[in-house]
Order: sequence, then structure tokens, then C-alpha cells
Amino acid sequence: MDEIEQEESLQTTLVSNGRVDIRGRIADKRTTGGWKAAPFIIANEVAERLAFFSIAVNMVSYLVFEMHQSIPKAATHVTDWIGAAYVLTILGAFLADAYLGRFRTIVLFSSIYVVGMVLLTISASINSLHPPPCTNKKPCKPASLGQTAFLGCALGLIALGTGGIKPCVSSFGADQFDEGDQHEVIKKYAFFNWFFFAINIGALFGITLLVQIQVEKGWGWGFGVPTAAMFCSIIILVAGMRYYRHQKPMGSAFTRFLQVVVASLMNHYRGIVVDREDDLYEVSTKESDILGAGKLHHTAQYRFFDKAAVITDAEAITKNRWRLCTVTQVEEFKSFLRVLPVWASTIALAVSFSQLSTFFISQGLTMDRKLGPSYLIPASSIPVFSSINALILVPIYEKWIVPILRRYTGHRRGITSLQRMGVGLFVSIFAMASAAWVEKKRRNHPKPLTMSVFWLLPQYFLMGSAEVFTYVGQLEFFYDEATDGTRSISSAVFLSEFGLGSWLSSALVEIVEATTGGEEKGWLRNDINKSRLDYFYWLLAGINVVNFFIYLWIARRYKGKGGLNKSVRDEAIRG
Repeated sequence: MDEIEQEESLQTTLVSNGRVDIRGRIADKRTTGGWKAAPFIIANEVAERLAFFSIAVNMVSYLVFEMHQSIPKAATHVTDWIGAAYVLTILGAFLADAYLGRFRTIVLFSSIYVVGMVLLTISASINSLHPPPCTNKKPCKPASLGQTAFLGCALGLIALGTGGIKPCVSSFGADQFDEGDQHEVIKKYAFFNWFFFAINIGALFGITLLVQIQVEKGWGWGFGVPTAAMFCSIIILVAGMRYYRHQKPMGSAFTRFLQVVVASLMNHYRGIVVDREDDLYEVSTKESDILGAGKLHHTAQYRFFDKAAVITDAEAITKNRWRLCTVTQVEEFKSFLRVLPVWASTIALAVSFSQLSTFFISQGLTMDRKLGPSYLIPASSIPVFSSINALILVPIYEKWIVPILRRYTGHRRGITSLQRMGVGLFVSIFAMASAAWVEKKRRNHPKPLTMSVFWLLPQYFLMGSAEVFTYVGQLEFFYDEATDGTRSISSAVFLSEFGLGSWLSSALVEIVEATTGGEEKGWLRNDINKSRLDYFYWLLAGINVVNFFIYLWIARRYKGKGGLNKSVRDEAIRG
């Protein structure tokens, strides 16, 4: 009798979501997960964001003053690098889901990140790896091909490291909480709040403390300190190994997507049509055919892909998923397709957001940055206005605004995630309009160097507010609309938006340069005081207006997992 009671007691302490401990056994809540594991994961995110932002806000200045690039070219290179870092999240998500698992992926790519940071520190510290300083007697010597290649290799490894870490950290943190346990569900939402807080704390220290170290101690120290912090974060992450809960790799979602497309096309060209829902194939087991994922209901949207699951011969059902897919596999692909229009209609904000680490900082370089009688604010620290705004606005929104909105809307979050994204996109219009107005005022000022840098506060405040609404709204939306087997991929697709936005920003700069007269006569010149940066900001504001109305059209017609007509297929056809 005692043995039976012990067995029942053990079952109640085991997680219900299939997560395993370091030894591959079903995880025990008493010894793994929860807030025993979360701090180690949060520490890694703080260090990564600290390092990334300290580089992002400093790199334009480094390329201009140390590598002797023009301001437009430096801005383009930085946005290209940020773009690559976020687009590479798709690679990290693929490896984590299909082969390595999230923990191993984080450790591997954190190590790659550290190697890149070491190379960047060496590039800044050794004189032969960057051109000599400019003097009044000699023109600035451009960086050699070898010097540029060494720096590019360092930044490439950092981008690769970021791409592997970003899509996995938040999901790995969520793995530490059992969704079948009501107490742990509450703790999981607390984790997400602290995770977002960690991102901004990392950014805050990267933009302020590390920039100040760079100003006072030089570039070697400025890059060396975050290198040490990133190395320590790996040690901290590994130190928590015995507390972690792991989700086993579930196979490649991209392979499953391709199988649905191939099977649909094959059956389409064979003339197969979907007459009845009962003709669609599903496995007879309780769980789906996708390892670790639950079954999905059939939906009427994107009916063409239902052809991948049509049973043409009930006696010859095959396990070859390139020929016959399950309903769950088809619906997984449909869920991915549904979010793409929403994803595409929010990229314009990412283009505007790219200006925080490029042209906004260039503006600050030409303004009065004094704070008090003796302290000079480093230009690279100016984006701190945006981070501080996020740290203040998030708790205000959660503590006061959400309860007020909930009374009027009845929605548990106050407003839906789509509405929250719409608010952010709307605010971004005024952010760029404010930037254009301030830039015109700065350019027309008789002595721009005497104009206070705090004139930039409104555009940073508005852009930070837009980020809080849209970014958090996207986190909610892409998590809620993702299926069990596509959570990492969904997170990566969301993050890749910032990468594409950076690349589109670079392309837009190139187009504006080419069409308005180049670096010597155009809107974006090497001398910002002769540029028409205000025209460029108005162009972005106009793009945001058009994008906002496109987003409204898409959002009003969106029907996600909660708004589609569903049919439960509990009685599966046996395979």
C-alpha cells in the first residue's frame, strides 16, 4: 500500500508536458524547472543583450572614426549586420527544433558569440588591424581589405551567435514551467515579464555603462568588457544544468512544410479533389504523428493543402509523408501561413526602428550633449531614452492601463494582440514625424552645436512606446498562433522581421542616395549638416502611414486559431 501511495505521489510531482531532465527522465517539479532554473537563463539573455546593444550603438561611430567610412556607408553596414543577426534566428530555431534542442543550441551559439567578441576586441586593440588616425596634414587613410575582412569576420560570428541564441532563450525559459500546472502557468507569465525586463536591462547597461567605458578607456575596453560578460554568462548557464527541463528535438518544421506542399501538388496534378472531411487522414493514436505535438483540428482555410491528406486508397495508407500527410501536419502548415500577412505588414516599423542606432545617433553627434556643468553624454548613449521609456511604460501598462481597458472591453489582456500592434504602428508615424520636425529645427539652427540633445527625447520616447506596444503584441500573437511543433520557428520568423527591416533600411538609404544626388549633393551626405535628413524621416513617416492602413485591412480580416470554424476529428482513420 505504501509503495502505491509513493508511486501516486511521484506521478503528481512529475511534469505533464513531457519535458525531461538532464538524464532524459520525465522531469520532477520538486528538483527541476520553475524559478530554480529561470535565473540562469535570464542571466544569459542580459549578457547577450548587453553585448549586442553596446556594439550596435557604438558601431557607426567605430566605422566612421576608426575605420574611416562615410556616415551613410557606416549606417548601411550596421543595419546590414543587425539584419543578418535577426534573419539568422531562423537557422538557430531550425537546429534547436530538429537536432540539438534549445539548451545545446544556446551553449553552442553563445560560444560562437564569444569568439566573435574576442576577435572584435583584438581588432580594436591592435593598431595594425585598423587604419592610422586622421590628422590635419594627411587625409584619412581608408581601411585595407585585410582590416575590413578581419572586422567583418568578427561581426559575422557575433551575428551568427545572436541568431542561434535569440529564438531559443525565451522558449527554453518557457520550457521550465508546466502548462498543465495552474501554479506554474502563473509563474510562466511572470517569467515572460522578467525576460522582457532583462532585455531592457541589458540594453540599458550596454548603452550607458559600456559606452562610458569606451569613451573613457578606449575601444579595446569598450568591447573587452562585454566579451568577459558574455563568457561569464555561458558559465552561469551551464551551472544551472541540473535544474533544467528539456524538450526533445521534434524534427524539422520546414521539412514537414515542404512535405505538405509536395504531397498537395502531386495529388492536385493527379486530379484529386477533397469531397468530404472524412476523406482526410489522421493517425489513430492519442498524440499526433509529430513527436511531442498534440493533434490539430481541421479548418476550412487554405483548402488546397487539404489534398496532401486525402486518402485515395484506404487499404494502402502509407507512412511516407511526402505522399500522404496527416491532418495535423497540414494544419500546422496552415497556421504558419496565416500569420505571414500580419508579419509582413509590421516590417515598416522595423525599418523605422533601425534609425535608433544609425541616423538618430548621427544627429546627437552634432548637438549639445552636456548634462550639468561637466558631464558630456556620449552620443552612443542617447538611445537610452528609448530603453528607459520601455522600463517605465511596461509596468504602467500592465498595472493600470490593462485593468482599465479590461473593464470596457472584457478582454483578459485589455485589448487583443492585433490591436496592441496597431497602436504601436500608429505611434510610429508620429515618432518619425517628430524626428523630421526636430531635424529641420536642428539644421536651420544658426549654431547646431548649441542645440540641446534633449530635443531628440520626443522621437526616442515615441519610438520606444511604439516598440513596447508592437513588440509585446507580436510576442503574444506569434506565441498564441503557433502550434506545438512550430513555437521556435514562429519566434524566429517574428525576430527575422527586425533583420529584414534593417536590410530594407539599408536598401532605402541606397535608393535615396542614388535618386537625390549621391553623398555629395543628395539628401544623405557625409556631412549631416548639409544633408536633408528631415526629408528622409518624412519619407519614413509616409511609409508608416501607408503601412498602417495596410495592416488595418489585414488585421480586420484575420481569423486565427480562435476565430475559425473548427471540426474535431477524434475518430481517426487507422493507419
